[in-house]
Amino acid sequence: MRFSETSIQGTWLLDQERRGDDRGYFARTWCGDELSRHGLVNVLAQSSISYNPRQGTLRGMHYQVAPNEEHKLVYVPRGAIFDVAIDLRPESPTFRKWFGVELSHANGRMLYVPGGCAHGFLTLADDTLVDYKISVPYAPESSRGVRWNDPAFGVEWPKTPRIFSERDASYPDFLP
Repeated sequence: MRFSETSIQGTWLLDQERRGDDRGYFARTWCGDELSRHGLVNVLAQSSISYNPRQGTLRGMHYQVAPNEEHKLVYVPRGAIFDVAIDLRPESPTFRKWFGVELSHANGRMLYVPGGCAHGFLTLADDTLVDYKISVPYAPESSRGVRWNDPAFGVEWPKTPRIFSERDASYPDFLP
């Protein structure tokens, strides 16, 4: 895997190194040793997927507070998303900044989102499948979110979301 830092402290893009032949390709989507060498959390406590039948589906912006902060590695084995991380760590030099990138089966990119950052995505294709590798189990009591269109962050979505949950649309304005 190739690692590239993003504009959000501690958030990384990982590119698959696909080895291909007439049968297709082989690529790694998780390597604890490589994550450790880059100073990233390499604990895998939970793996989850979300299936999204329709383009324009928004999920997010979600995070968990301490002591259950999630570090996530997000990968798209089918379809495409615009994936976003928002830095909610007041001590971070990138506090309240966001980073967005297209993740797709075609480009084989993955996004590492550190604890303290909200995460969400917008589907860019029908029948999109999103795979999450997560460092801690889901803890409902620690679950939080910020609104996907909160002006405090100014995320520039490539399209207007058409499908989202009532919960994701009803988070109050962010107040640090």
